Amino acid sequence: MAEKTKTNPKGSGAPLGNQNSSKSNRLFGETIKRLDIQSEGEINRAIAEALIEKAKAGDISAIKEYADRVDGKVVQQIDQNTELSGEVAYTWKK
Repeated sequence: MAEKTKTNPKGSGAPLGNQNSSKSNRLFGETIKRLDIQSEGEINRAIAEALIEKAKAGDISAIKEYADRVDGKVVQQIDQNTELSGEVAYTWKK
């Protein structure tokens, strides 16, 4: 029987000892936040303005990104209609 992997007690589901996306490995995001604070928001403002300009010019990926940021990402809805007959069939193969 396979040994069950122990998960993080905080409920993240990641196995204990998993270093992927640990706080110490988030250098890129921390650097961006620090630079934005130092520039008093000018970097984020410039990026947002560039995105809006691209969207206004008809760039489809910019339009999608803008819509996702403003309205939130569209959730895919799955319509599942299942009719149960009350019977279950089992097949064994040798």
